[in-house]
Amino acid sequence: MTRTLTRRAPEALFQPAQIGEISVKNRIVMSPMTRARAGAGLEPVALNAEYYAQRATAGLIITEATQVSVEAQGYIDTPGLFTPGQVQGWKEVNAAVHAAGGKIVVQLWHTGRMSHTSFQPGGRAPGAPSAIRANAKVFVAGEGFTDTSTPRALELSELPKVIDDFRSTCAKALAAGFDGVEIHGAHGYLLDSFLRDGSNHRTDAYGGSIENRSRLLLEVTEACVKEIGGGRLGIRLSPVSPAGDSHDSNPQPLFEHIVERLNPMGLAFIDIVEGATGGARDNLPFDYAALRERYDGAWMVNNGYTREMALNVIASGEADFVAFGRPFIANPDLVRRLKENLPLAELDPATTYGKGAPGYTTYPALAG
Repeated sequence: MTRTLTRRAPEALFQPAQIGEISVKNRIVMSPMTRARAGAGLEPVALNAEYYAQRATAGLIITEATQVSVEAQGYIDTPGLFTPGQVQGWKEVNAAVHAAGGKIVVQLWHTGRMSHTSFQPGGRAPGAPSAIRANAKVFVAGEGFTDTSTPRALELSELPKVIDDFRSTCAKALAAGFDGVEIHGAHGYLLDSFLRDGSNHRTDAYGGSIENRSRLLLEVTEACVKEIGGGRLGIRLSPVSPAGDSHDSNPQPLFEHIVERLNPMGLAFIDIVEGATGGARDNLPFDYAALRERYDGAWMVNNGYTREMALNVIASGEADFVAFGRPFIANPDLVRRLKENLPLAELDPATTYGKGAPGYTTYPALAG
């Protein structure tokens, strides 16, 4: 399979573009980043609205990962989008972003085995493809960082609810004023953990073969497409990132199959994490070009991109959009700094997570 790449001028990074049904003013995307600053009831608050509005010069903002149900939570103070109060909180965030001229989509997740019994109704074990504990830690109030809990294998009868939670939350997302939705299919969370033979030891229709392990992610995506249309829906994948104790014995054919199956759904974009999340881009061998050849829609790349890398990948046509994560934390005006090749401010890692404005809305934009 050979796909002809669309070559562009390097400055196309800063020019208007189309991502599915969403018109954007540039090809720079703010990546989803957990900041753990949701309010009571896991509802977005005014501080969240200020934070996202400050970064509305991005062509597209992808919010922090947001729970689709009470069972989906795995981290403290992360927002949801399944109660009326949460919907209202996001309405206010979206109004602020739109007033500042931005576009914003919500990333929807279910943390799966990357959770702890303290987050689950009745202290029940979190749900996962198999009863295999993730070799990872989560932050629990009063305990600090602690090992994830050993999960329970979800029953076949429970999977339709998972699918419907994503579907119904897509509907709530548009009701809350989002421009679209990104499904979190990466980083060892529930959908990704079903994909991997390291975490999925099932022997039913959702385990074993590549086709079976891909089934839940594809069924969730199909349900979301039926609910809101493909033109406002994207998905994030991380083929070789070890985040969330994610690992598979042979990721290349797995992700080629997934992208081939996603292609006819008419999604707005696929968001690919290249390499190890927040780390080495070459941690494991993987042919990303082979994935790109299998997809006709907008292709978004991320993980450690510099200005020069972003200009080059857009000019070559190897990607259509570049997502930046951590640089957007300390540089609310990142688009301007990249366009004018200005120095970037450094973030304070001590304030990445937690309550309050410091290190969240207190990073200044450049004057002038």
